[in-house]
Amino acid sequence: MKKPVLAVIGHGMVSHYFLQQLVERELHLHYDIVVFGEERLPAYDRVHLSEYFAGRSAQSLSLVSEGFFADNGITLHCASKIVAIDSQQRCVRDAQGVETHYDTLVLATGSYAFVPPISGNTRPGCLVYRTLDDLDAIAAQAKNAKRGVVIGGGLLGLEAANALRQLGLETHVVEFAPRLMAVQLDEGGAMMLQRKIEALGVQVHTRKETREIIDGEQARHRLCFTDGSFLETDLLLFSAGIRPRDELAESAGLQKGARGGIVINDHCQTSDEAIYAIGECALWNGQIFGLVAPGYQMARSVADKLAARDTPFTGADMSTKLKLLGVEVASIGDAHGKTTGSQSYQWTDGPREIYKKIVVSADGKRLLGAVLIGDSADYSLLLQMMLNDMPLPAQPQTLILPALSGELPKGLGVAALSASAQICSCHNVSKGDIAAAVAGGCSELGSLKSCTKAGTGCGGCVPLLKQVMEHELQQLGVEVKKDICEHFAWSRQELYHLIRLHDIRTFDALIAQFGQGHGCEVCKPLVGSMLASCWNDYLLKPQHLPLQDTNDRFFANIQKDGTYSVVPRIPAGEITPQGLIAIGEVAQRYNLYTKITGGQRVDLFGARLEQLPAIWEELIAAGFETGHAYGKSLRTVKSCVGSTWCRYGVQDSTGMAIALENRYKGLRSPHKIKMAVSGCTRECAEAQGKDIGVIATDKGWNLYVCGNGGMKPRHADLFASDLDSEALIRTIDRVLMFYIRTADRLQRTSTWLDNMEGGLDYLKQVVLEDSLNIGAELEREMQQVADSYQCEWKTTLDNPQNRLLFRGFLNSDKPDEAVVMVPERGQIRPATAQEKPPMQNHPHTGDGEWEQIAALVDIPANAGMAARLGQQQIALFHLPDCVEQVFALENHEPGSQANVLARGLVGDASGEPMVISPLYKKRFRLRDGQSLDDAGLRLRVWPVKILHGQIWVQHVSAAQNTFPAIAEAS
Repeated sequence: MKKPVLAVIGHGMVSHYFLQQLVERELHLHYDIVVFGEERLPAYDRVHLSEYFAGRSAQSLSLVSEGFFADNGITLHCASKIVAIDSQQRCVRDAQGVETHYDTLVLATGSYAFVPPISGNTRPGCLVYRTLDDLDAIAAQAKNAKRGVVIGGGLLGLEAANALRQLGLETHVVEFAPRLMAVQLDEGGAMMLQRKIEALGVQVHTRKETREIIDGEQARHRLCFTDGSFLETDLLLFSAGIRPRDELAESAGLQKGARGGIVINDHCQTSDEAIYAIGECALWNGQIFGLVAPGYQMARSVADKLAARDTPFTGADMSTKLKLLGVEVASIGDAHGKTTGSQSYQWTDGPREIYKKIVVSADGKRLLGAVLIGDSADYSLLLQMMLNDMPLPAQPQTLILPALSGELPKGLGVAALSASAQICSCHNVSKGDIAAAVAGGCSELGSLKSCTKAGTGCGGCVPLLKQVMEHELQQLGVEVKKDICEHFAWSRQELYHLIRLHDIRTFDALIAQFGQGHGCEVCKPLVGSMLASCWNDYLLKPQHLPLQDTNDRFFANIQKDGTYSVVPRIPAGEITPQGLIAIGEVAQRYNLYTKITGGQRVDLFGARLEQLPAIWEELIAAGFETGHAYGKSLRTVKSCVGSTWCRYGVQDSTGMAIALENRYKGLRSPHKIKMAVSGCTRECAEAQGKDIGVIATDKGWNLYVCGNGGMKPRHADLFASDLDSEALIRTIDRVLMFYIRTADRLQRTSTWLDNMEGGLDYLKQVVLEDSLNIGAELEREMQQVADSYQCEWKTTLDNPQNRLLFRGFLNSDKPDEAVVMVPERGQIRPATAQEKPPMQNHPHTGDGEWEQIAALVDIPANAGMAARLGQQQIALFHLPDCVEQVFALENHEPGSQANVLARGLVGDASGEPMVISPLYKKRFRLRDGQSLDDAGLRLRVWPVKILHGQIWVQHVSAAQNTFPAIAEAS
């Protein structure tokens, strides 16, 4: 049966959100959906359009996930302008004359930039700020311009002014009204905003009516004002408001408003019930809604109507919070106090340039509106109080006055919000929705965002979202604790500060003073990383070695067969022919599999543990350093060739990437760090997908932070623009050290930022504005790390005793028989279980006999080494604080083909000594080999005794080896 056709005209933010709502309701299975977009590109994020000038790509602004249209059977026609609607025949016609039938039609045509009817408004170089094509035209014009003028001092005008400022132009704003943002702000708020904007170098001209635009004498254009004054400029932007795109209503015979807009009812139906209108083209109750959130509400209403649900559109709150030219601005409800009998309270902090005002009802019991300039931290709570008619405190002014020392926090808090209170207006998420998600297992901000979509639109609700989440967790009896494990009743951040404050240099000192027990697979590597972040000591010193997971203990990445990969550092991917030859000779000599990595380095696979020192001896002799591919540290700084070779490059990106890699190499952090530097906005180095991304501009460098690829990709956020090299490095120093100080264990920078209260704005305050007064301290700590850098492999090889730590077996030079390679594509790869030759059985005689294995001092304290007991590989663990001192277990790690258990971490669980396997992190008791995670899994163990400092192990058959080992010492 043929499905009815649902046609959508327009593919902007609201239109695409509508399509997503259709898919959520599975309406794409019941309709043939056809979308016509007039622009050449699919829907993109207009809210963050100005970031395009700071290096953000059109692709990164796109709202369309990969495969969305193909996967859901929706047809999209880009660059397809619909010129007429025949409502009688129910068809639409495009500019080429092609007609498409519809059963239901949705108009999402949006709006256009209003250009005042001024003589000369069509001159070349007079542009509008609306689409990506507009921005390309602005950027092209700005190349030959020194001054730019924006006509319009509203929201869009100030956004356009920010764009011109980012392009490096002397920027002016011309406004007809007596103040900026006259619709949203009162006089006090507008004056404060103007002072702050002018302090940034933007010149504001209010009460100016432009009479005509003519040729200038010193610049391309001259704006002649009705008061006789004039202003010359090279580039002119009109941003004086918007008008609805309602021209198609004429051909369709649809009712329009007297001042434009397609009239809709509460279900967003036009005067033709088969045609709907949503977004800025729609007129509801005589009102056009110029924000995206009301458009999203309309989209949900229409999707529900098509799904036979009744969710009428009843209007939308036009409160808004944003950052204009770096200034926090918020307007709520009746900001002008127009309600009869209303009263207002105002507070101004002159030195800090903060203005706050609230408007309350005549009886002082309800909040009607608010204005916040310079500090919008109270926006979420004030908005909820207005929307939900929450009772005000006895003294309403306390809502905007700063709390005095010792006072309780102001306001009633999230507990007073009803379940129906809307927390996220962009995605219509209520407090009840959040409570349900938390009850369903979302216990951290990232998962809550993914589940509910709250906080993923404009982001303004994130602080409130976090408060609601924590409140709901407490209501469920879940203590919001951040203890890292049973051995430390502290969060990672708290432990870091304890290490710094008390100058703690070892794990033993930390656990003795602030913990209990012997540690585990969680706290040991964590503390080891933090000690390295603070003091950068050599990891294989006796006091640090037991803390290192296998990769850090052996300075290489363990692979599934127990071999390791070797990655020499190649800063920025720049390498000499001699360096390439040296790597090739090492790979050939040791028969290593060779692969180019995504980070522009060469990875050598298949090195046995005992081969690592010899391999690195040759690499260091050839001028290489360790690449730290094994650590939670800086991995790579990827780059393009930049201005040195590329005709599009505007800065030496390779040189900057080398400088960054050499500064931050060896920096230990909560998780791995990846960086990239692109020489121009073409972004060949993919910097916007990295923890730290740098993109060259003709004025310096744009810095992006907290992006990542991987399982959950995240686009990096623009952090600062047009930095010189010194400022760039200083800013990165601060960002990274603040991350190291405050992130949770194994938390990528992207998740760290997503879970940070205040998000990107707060991070900018800390780093760029030094709001915590710690900037110099962060820089000093980073410099200490940089000054104490050492190539860990060079340090290792400088002391012959360190080589003993890399022995395959304590008592044998025979290679591990489980490591088998087979040829493939001219190289090698690990053999599968089926490809390996059958293991020979060597019947053992002499059960009960004791065999001397090695000296006790050969095994580092609180660590393990492998040995051979006849034909059997065993793992020996040396725990000096235990009565037994040494434990012997089979060396094979269950669930793998690798003999690697000896390389696992040792610790304790509730006082019981255990080992954590290196590959899959399975925990086993050392005394009897019993798995702590799987009752049906148990390893073989052998009795051990220590005689005169020598380790002896007793031969026991597999049949006999079912009971805990008994050890003796003398």
